[in-house]
Amino acid sequence: MAANGRSMPKGLVRIVLRIDLLTGCAFSLALATGLAATPAQAQDFQNRPVAPPVPDAPVANAPTAAPAEDQVQFSANGLEYDTNTEVVTATGEVRMFREGDRLRADKVVWNRKTGKVLATGNIAVTNPQGDIAYGDEINLTDSLKDGVVDNMLVVLEQGGRLAAKQGTREADGTVNLKSAAYTPCGVTNSAGCPKEPTWKITAVRVTYRPERKRIYYSGARLHLFGLPSLPLPKFSNPVGGGSDSGLLSPNGGYSRVNGLEVSVPYYWKLAPNQGLVITPHIYSSVLPMAQVDYSALNSKGAFSVRAYATESRRSDDLTTAVSTDTSMAFRGYIDGMARYQLSPNWSASGSLRLTTDRTFLRRYDISRDDRLRTTASLERIDDTSYLSISGWYAQTLRVNDSQGQQPIALPEIDYRKRFDDGLVGGRFQLQLNTLALTRTDGQDTQRAFASLQWDLRRFTNWGQEVTFTAFARGDLYNTNDTLATTNISYRGLEGFHQRVIGAAAVDVKWPFIGTFLGGTQRFTPRVQFVAAPKVANLSLPNEDSRAVDLDDTNLFSLNRFAGYDRFEDSSRVTYGGEWALDLPGIAFTTNVGQSYRVDKRPTILPDGTGLSDRFSDIVGRSELRFRDFVSIVHRYRLDKDGFAIRRNELDATIGSRATYVLVGYLKLNRNIDASIEDLRDREEVRLAGRVQFARFWSAFGSGVVDLTNTAEDPLSRSDGFTPIRHRLGIQYEDDCLRLGGTWRRTYNDTGDARKGNSFLLTLAFTNLGR
Repeated sequence: MAANGRSMPKGLVRIVLRIDLLTGCAFSLALATGLAATPAQAQDFQNRPVAPPVPDAPVANAPTAAPAEDQVQFSANGLEYDTNTEVVTATGEVRMFREGDRLRADKVVWNRKTGKVLATGNIAVTNPQGDIAYGDEINLTDSLKDGVVDNMLVVLEQGGRLAAKQGTREADGTVNLKSAAYTPCGVTNSAGCPKEPTWKITAVRVTYRPERKRIYYSGARLHLFGLPSLPLPKFSNPVGGGSDSGLLSPNGGYSRVNGLEVSVPYYWKLAPNQGLVITPHIYSSVLPMAQVDYSALNSKGAFSVRAYATESRRSDDLTTAVSTDTSMAFRGYIDGMARYQLSPNWSASGSLRLTTDRTFLRRYDISRDDRLRTTASLERIDDTSYLSISGWYAQTLRVNDSQGQQPIALPEIDYRKRFDDGLVGGRFQLQLNTLALTRTDGQDTQRAFASLQWDLRRFTNWGQEVTFTAFARGDLYNTNDTLATTNISYRGLEGFHQRVIGAAAVDVKWPFIGTFLGGTQRFTPRVQFVAAPKVANLSLPNEDSRAVDLDDTNLFSLNRFAGYDRFEDSSRVTYGGEWALDLPGIAFTTNVGQSYRVDKRPTILPDGTGLSDRFSDIVGRSELRFRDFVSIVHRYRLDKDGFAIRRNELDATIGSRATYVLVGYLKLNRNIDASIEDLRDREEVRLAGRVQFARFWSAFGSGVVDLTNTAEDPLSRSDGFTPIRHRLGIQYEDDCLRLGGTWRRTYNDTGDARKGNSFLLTLAFTNLGR
C-alpha cells in the first residue's frame, strides 16, 4: 500500500470505500452499451481471454456487517493512495463488488480532485442476471453517471452480442454507439474455433434504450452469410427475452389460383400477457386477404383466436370436374381455442372453427381438414369422480355431405364415480350419461342411461391373473324424424323406447417369463368368457356406433362397438396370446387372437366387420423397436375362412431425429356393403422423410397416394394409383436463422380449390420478427 507517496507492504488488500456507485456505473454502462467493437468492417464478437469475476471466499477477521448501499467492496494485489494528488490506484487482479454486480480489471485509477475514474486492462463485468461485459477501458465522469467505453464486448444473458468502437451513456441510461454491430448468433463452431456469425447488423449509429429493452439503428445494413448486405436505414429490434410491437418475419409463395403471395405480419404488444398480429396477404391474381391473430394469457389459462377475411370467386358447384358456377363473395374462416383452470378440480375449455364455404381453407392452403368442430366443455376431476358438461357443432367440408344432417350436441353430460365394494375387494364404477342431438334437416335423438360395472382382479398361486367383471345398464331414448336418415339400420323407431343391458365376463392371463438369446422373453396366453343376453338394438337409433371394425384394440373389449348406441349381445369366448422379447437395444412384441360366439341367434353386425359369423376373423399386431433408430408397427386382420387379408396396416419410422424416413401403408379389403358409408374400403400409402446432408442443411419431403380402385370401393374415383398431394423442400436452420423453400403439388380439383403447384419461402431471424 502507499500513503503520502510512501510504498506500503505488498499483498492482497481488502477495503470498503464510499466510491459513489463506481462499479454500478461501470457495469450499467457496459451492459447498456452491450458489445462495443472495432469499426463496422471488423467488429470483434469473439470472447475475451479473461473470465468474468466471481465472489471471493470470505477473509478471516473481515467485517461481517453488510456494506451500505453506496459502498463498494474491492480487492487488489496492490493499492496506492497519493494524498498530494488525491489519486487512488488499485492494480493487479482488481475485483470490485457492489450488491450483485461484479467488476474485474487489471487497473483502476480514481482521481478524487477531478472526479475521474478509469478502469483499464481486461475488463469483465457481471450483473446479477448473468450478463457479462468485456472491454479494455472504462472512462467515467465525476458524476459517475456519464461515461465512455472503449472496445467493449457484452454477452447478454438473453442471447446476443453488441459491438462498438466507442459508446457514450447519457444520464437517463440511453446509450449511443458508433460503428456498431449486433448478432444473436454463435461466434464459434462446434470445435470452439472462431467463426463469422450467420447474420449480423452493422450500423453507423446505434441507440440502446434499456428501459425499452430495444436497440435502434441508423444507417444499418443486414449481412447474411457474408453476401452483399441489405440496407435497413431505420430499424429496431428487442434484445431478447421478451416481446415488443413491430414487424415479424415475412413469407412469400406462389400458387396456381392465387398467383404470387407476400405476407408481412405486424405484432402489437397490447400488454405483457396480450398480443395482436395483423397479417396482410397480398396476391398477384386475386384480392388481398387479411389475417388477424389475438392471444391472451393469465393465471387461469389462455385464449387465442385467428381469423381470415377476403373476397374472391367461390364455386358453388363442387360435383363437376370443371366448375363454371362462380361468383364474387365474402369468404373467411375463424379458429379459436380457450382453456382455463378455474380451480384445482374445475376446468373450462372450448374451440371455435367456422368457415364461409367448403373450399376456402384448401384454396388458400390454410387447412386440409374435411370437417370443422366447434366445442365447449366444463369438467370436474378429482381422485374418484369425473364430470363433463359439453357440446359441439360440426361443419362438414365434404363434397357430398349435407350440412343439415350434421349433428349438434346440446349438451352431453357425463358423470363417473369409482368406489370400492367393501366386501371382496372389487371396485365399482357408476356412470350417468345424457345426450341431446339435433339436426337442422335430419333426425333428432335424446338419450340417457345409467350403468354400473364391477371389476375384481386377483392372482392365483400359479401366477394367473384373473379379472371378474359384471355390467348392467339401463337406457332411455327419444327419437324424432327418423325417415330423414337414409340408412335404415341407423334410424331406430320413432318416439320413446327403453333398453336393459347385462353382461358378465371372466378374463384370464397366464404369463410365462424366461431367458432367450441373452435377453428376456415373455409369453402370455389369454382367454376371456363373456355372457350377455339378447337386448334391443335395432329399435334404437345408432348415432355413435356405426364404424365398428374388429382389431387388436377391441378384441377383448366387453362391447366391441365403439359407442353406446349398440351393444354386442352375444355370449362368446375370446382367446389369443402375446409374445414379447427384450434384448439389449431391441424390443419385439406380437399378439394374435380370435373369438367364437357361443349362441346361434342372428347378429346385428354386418358382413365385412370380421364379427358377423360365429368364428370371428383373426386379428393381430406386431411391433419392433431398435433403440431410437427403428420403429415398425404392423396390424392385420385375416379372414377366418381363407386367410385373405382384410386389413393390412404398416407404420414404420427409420432413422434419427435429423435423418429419417416414415412409411405408412393401409389396405382395407373387408367386402362390406357399399351402403354402409362409415366402413368403406380403401388403400393408400404415405411417405415422408428428411435428410440432413450438412450440419445445418436438410432436405425433406412427403406424399400421399390413393391406391384404391373401383373393385375395392365402387364409389371411388381413383384408378388404383392417384397421387393426392406431395411436398418437397430444403431448409437451413442454426441457432439464429431459419431459411427454407417448399414445393407442394395437389392433384385434385374441388370447386375453386384447383390442383397444381404452390411454392412457399420462409425466412426467420432470432430476435427479429419471432
